[in-house]
Amino acid sequence: MASEEAKPSFFSKTNLIGNYDYGALCMPYMPFVSKGALPMRSFGVNEKLPLLVAAVMGLQHAFAMVGGLITPPFVVAKFAVDGFPFADIEAHQYAISSALIVSGLFTIMNVVQIEIPGMEGLLGRKLFIGTGVLSVMGTSFTFLPIFETAIGQMKADGIDGAEAYGKMLGTTMVCSFLEIFLSFVSAKRLRSWFPPLITGVTVLLIGAALTGTGMKYWGGGAVCAEMGWKTHSQVSDFVGFGPGKVSPLPGANCAAGDVSLPYGSTEYIGLGFSVIVMLVFIEIFGSPFMKNCNVIIALLFGYMIAGMSSYEDPDSGDQLDYVVTSRVDDVSVFTFLWVKTFPIGFYGPAVLPMLIAFMVTTVETVGDIGATYEASSLQVDTDKHSASVQGGLLADGIASFGSALMTSMPNTTFSQNNGVVAMTKCASRHAGIACGLWLIFFGILGKVGGIIAIIPDCVMGGMTIFLFANVFSSGVKIMSGVDLTSRRNRFILSLSMAMGLGVTVWPYAFADRRASPYTAFFWQCDDCNDTLKGLRNGVSIFLSTGYCIGTVVAILLNIILPADAKVESPVETDDRSAKVSPDEKTANPVGV
Repeated sequence: MASEEAKPSFFSKTNLIGNYDYGALCMPYMPFVSKGALPMRSFGVNEKLPLLVAAVMGLQHAFAMVGGLITPPFVVAKFAVDGFPFADIEAHQYAISSALIVSGLFTIMNVVQIEIPGMEGLLGRKLFIGTGVLSVMGTSFTFLPIFETAIGQMKADGIDGAEAYGKMLGTTMVCSFLEIFLSFVSAKRLRSWFPPLITGVTVLLIGAALTGTGMKYWGGGAVCAEMGWKTHSQVSDFVGFGPGKVSPLPGANCAAGDVSLPYGSTEYIGLGFSVIVMLVFIEIFGSPFMKNCNVIIALLFGYMIAGMSSYEDPDSGDQLDYVVTSRVDDVSVFTFLWVKTFPIGFYGPAVLPMLIAFMVTTVETVGDIGATYEASSLQVDTDKHSASVQGGLLADGIASFGSALMTSMPNTTFSQNNGVVAMTKCASRHAGIACGLWLIFFGILGKVGGIIAIIPDCVMGGMTIFLFANVFSSGVKIMSGVDLTSRRNRFILSLSMAMGLGVTVWPYAFADRRASPYTAFFWQCDDCNDTLKGLRNGVSIFLSTGYCIGTVVAILLNIILPADAKVESPVETDDRSAKVSPDEKTANPVGV
């Protein structure tokens, strides 16, 4: 009897670092000297990664998503729940830590993909929880304005901030069942709703919206970018505390450590640009392994530059740091979920906007998974893709319900990490599992989470704007497989992009500016009752979210427009002009 091949031990070279030629992988490329750039190493969806490679690839994903992941809970905890003078620092840090832990747990669930037993016999098809591809989960920006507005309304009615937040958590649990229900729609129906034309439109609009968000970070921060109107010369004299004044909070200045400068200041742009410089440097000179790790290398380089730099205050002459490590000293060494709890409740006026937001995330998730498939070199019009969409939608619903139970905001598929997949050529699910473990580690170890939290937004923006634009590129790739010589397809693409890009570039036709609720002239509603305000907020979110309105327009047009009319070939006629002499042309002019 032949002996079975012995499996390598856990601590073997194969499991720890793999059997790669690291000398070749780490050899830099020298233009005009090297004979040719070595090919990048790509990793398939189900390829098992050694621990070192998985850890590095997963860390890149964790760094790429951490800025967008912690911003919504941090903004809600600081500006909505706590409020001025923002004294509850421990609550702000808990919001960040809980979001990291929850996102890590549900990322692992989503990447692993769990089959629900008994469904094939009951429904005639298999059902899953999770996508089964490198698709990570994080706190969604879509719900940020709803949480801010609803908590603000409740606090205006005399409800404590923590109690108001608990009511929003309960409302999230109820509304998450909409996405859970949509996940059970048949694969055939889902394919008919979301063919490559629709998915391509969605991914293009998601990429466009995210790239704009990345630019906000690069200039100093998303919140201060949206408050820039307070610096306008016609209103700046009215900003301040007191009767008849415009509240200066949130302010138009962006904070980075001890430095506080207006959005778009040269200092912030320069720090973010250092990340882009390093990305270009790696693309020219980097070894194959460096190119696989370009995200984390460039981000750490920008972080280092920010840590070594300082800003001289023009008034006091003091040297102010962009990275203040002493703030990490005030953070607890360890933390976990439910260290801080909130009374679960329900807030009726938020139901409609929350349901619309879950519809938005449903559309977004379908597009995100399509972008993940494209970045992973997988086909989208397949049963496997349909199973990933079904599992991803169910994972979104379950994760949003579970995150509320774990005191965090709704958790859905994160689109920006598709840029990491595209640039690193690593689509292995092991990297996704490692990413989830890193996020949990960052959340539990408060010090580590604190180190991440103090990365300046401008540095994070220099990275995220590049990654977000890669999502847009994925949309272009998906659209390249669509027949755009078809009049019908071009009409659907043009009109849906007109609507979606229009409100992405300028959402304020339907959306309120930050800290200015019910001021959009589309539907002001300042004196409406709570129910009508909830309806108005939901409609405003729907119309001002480019990838939502654009995708819905594309779906509706795809349903109602008839197929292209058959184009008859032109009838060939005898071209006598080629056979007529110049004398005949003079004697018989055209039209006579």
